[in-house]
Amino acid sequence: MSVVIGLLIGAVLGLTGAGGSIFAVPLLILLLDLPINDAVGIALGAVAVSALIGTISNWRAKYILWVPALTLGLGGAFVAPVGKYLGSQLPEAILLLGFCALAFGIAAIMWRQAVSAPERASVVRSSQLSEDDYRVPICRFTQSEQFDLSSKCVAALISCGFVVGLLSGLFGVGGGFLIVPALLYITQVSMRQAVATSLLIISVVGSSGFASFVVANPQLDWVLLLKVCAGGLIGMSVGRLVADNIAGAQLQKMFSLSLAAIAALTLFSQLYS
Repeated sequence: MSVVIGLLIGAVLGLTGAGGSIFAVPLLILLLDLPINDAVGIALGAVAVSALIGTISNWRAKYILWVPALTLGLGGAFVAPVGKYLGSQLPEAILLLGFCALAFGIAAIMWRQAVSAPERASVVRSSQLSEDDYRVPICRFTQSEQFDLSSKCVAALISCGFVVGLLSGLFGVGGGFLIVPALLYITQVSMRQAVATSLLIISVVGSSGFASFVVANPQLDWVLLLKVCAGGLIGMSVGRLVADNIAGAQLQKMFSLSLAAIAALTLFSQLYS
């Protein structure tokens, strides 16, 4: 069952470049009966590994934007252990409620985007943004096609990293649902570049949160983690192979409904068990 969970995580990451981890925690709770803090830790490790494999592939394709990735990623990596510590201090019921509220919010955003901007839902295969989608970015490209690292640009990227890191540490989510829109808003990049860059950021932030989890939980079930990671790698490969053919608004709606349903089921099962 742990391999199946990994397959689902990897498939979502491969299809959308984000979102796999938000499924991981409830699946680990429901199917393996893990406490939420353990589920968060396992999810962080599995998503970090899957995102790293995706990053290696994107590295070869030269889609990754290193400056915003490292700036945002290091900001998130700095805060992720803080989020993990805060999560370990909260009652499990409160942490579960917070996670489910986040999942419902993400599901609503995904559904709204699929309805109002279906071209944005084809994340993996999208090219440049249309003129209607364009916003004046905080970070601009210079004439030499390099990022102009103004203080405003750096502050925006680091601030976003702090938010991503906090949520990642607290709830075991990779943060791609925040990273991709943030990169599109702040920088002048294509959707494909934003997705590729988000995978690197997810791997950095997830690794930081997972490292803090391992320090606090030396009795980690490494066999379980390896099984989930193995499934994630297979799922990532399959997802990336079929992404160009099926990614789109209908798929995003399906993910949205699935996420809302599994969050509701997790909440019900834990509060009324």
